[in-house]
Amino acid sequence: MKISYNWLKQFINLDWEPEKTSELLTNLGLEVEGVEKYSSIKGGLEGIIVGHIEKCEKHPNADRLKVTSVNVGKETLLKIVCGAPNVKKGQKVAVATIGTTLYNSDGESWKIKKGKIRGEESNGMLCAEDEIGLGESHDGILILDDKFKPGDPLSNYYDVESDYIFEIGLTPNRADAMSHYGTARDIKAGLIQLGINSELMSPSVSGFHVDNRSLKIDIDVADKKKAPRYCGITISGVSVNNSPSWLQNRLKAIGLSPVNNVVDVTNYVLHSLGQPLHAFDADKITGQKVIVRNAIKGEKFTTLDGIERDLDSEDLMICNSKEPMCIAGVFGGLNSGVSNLTTSIFLESAYFDPVSIRKSSKRHGISTDASFRFERGVDPNITKYALKFAAMLIAEVAGGEISSDPRDEYPNKIEDKQVFINFMKTNKIIGEEIPKETIKKILSSLEIKVNNVTEAGLGLTIPSYRNDVTREIDVIEEILRVYGYNNIQIKNKLNSSISNSSRITSHKIENVVAEQLVGHGFFEI
Repeated sequence: MKISYNWLKQFINLDWEPEKTSELLTNLGLEVEGVEKYSSIKGGLEGIIVGHIEKCEKHPNADRLKVTSVNVGKETLLKIVCGAPNVKKGQKVAVATIGTTLYNSDGESWKIKKGKIRGEESNGMLCAEDEIGLGESHDGILILDDKFKPGDPLSNYYDVESDYIFEIGLTPNRADAMSHYGTARDIKAGLIQLGINSELMSPSVSGFHVDNRSLKIDIDVADKKKAPRYCGITISGVSVNNSPSWLQNRLKAIGLSPVNNVVDVTNYVLHSLGQPLHAFDADKITGQKVIVRNAIKGEKFTTLDGIERDLDSEDLMICNSKEPMCIAGVFGGLNSGVSNLTTSIFLESAYFDPVSIRKSSKRHGISTDASFRFERGVDPNITKYALKFAAMLIAEVAGGEISSDPRDEYPNKIEDKQVFINFMKTNKIIGEEIPKETIKKILSSLEIKVNNVTEAGLGLTIPSYRNDVTREIDVIEEILRVYGYNNIQIKNKLNSSISNSSRITSHKIENVVAEQLVGHGFFEI
């Protein structure tokens, strides 16, 4: 899992060095396998300066080359040979100076060196926009605006965002940390243990409002066991286009390719809060009704990748009144997604049964960011909140108006789990006596509510986003990882009891036979 440091700081005030944050995350059990420096423009425009072409003459030894004299803010003009068809005297251009590293579209690098081209000296390179990461055109050199001043670093005029990306080796049980907000929540607990109080900042939805109620789409959840909670809202008058640079930069930083402003918002909310979302073209929802039902065995469905799939009766589908539109929580359909022609959308936010999603994902050989989270269990109590947040963002970046009240099909609320922990057992398992107040402080920092306190232990309520914490031993593990494994003293003396038994059990015989067979080259299955 990739976590952006800049993105993380949207949710928690943190001014540590990335390496120190990396160490804290690893100590908390979110093992950082690597930290990579990232720039929104490959190379960060380092070594690229503004130049003004003072002279442009035909190369004496090559018909298609020009010899230019370029003012880069110094007394001496730079002599640069250029083969671009659009190079002319009087232009402001991007100049890669000697020693500058450039990157091609595949990320491969090369360094600008002083040299001779067909007998003429060349001291740099006049760059096309694709050669410095400012676009995809390679038809000619990039012509800059007259306001650009020769000698200025080009980075003065373009928004270059630098970031650090943490590669976290997340264990399957930590579904709660599969987002930037979830990771920030863990960091907050770790900081409190270090005596640093830092506020966790949730995205606000206080500005959410319904603009009109002109586009109503009904929801019918036929299988409430596989879809315990299903929310939806409509947004009309959207203009599907490229996302603003800040949104594209966030996604690119963690290795995602921007698609369009609507899809990019759903991905942004997914990686911000951990709640998968799906946007449908509202005009393609026949009957203006969304039906959440099981597939009919043998039913055909073409997914976004263009592959026609045979559905199983156990597959949960999101359908309109005529046909399926999406394999719930796994993959969208080819004919119901958002395109450049879309003007109205139906936005879905749901909690699906993890086992159902896992089986469908495996059955069809599809693994997506959404299925990865759904099959491990997302927080059932942020479904509507995430929907509102996403709807506000879409209205902001794609225009349009929120055109219905948010629908929330949640007939049987999923209750938080109750767990009791025993102080004596906690200390025995941890191997050290941790003060009771410290235990309560750690639990509070993890948003685990202490309901009652006795001499023996604590009665607790586990928040819904921690679906992996169901037993006393799970809570003890939480206490230990925040307290710090490194803070547990290693004793010099190890006590162990030895039992002498001549009794041979069938289990022992099986082990001896298995060891002999494996030793002779057999494989155990």
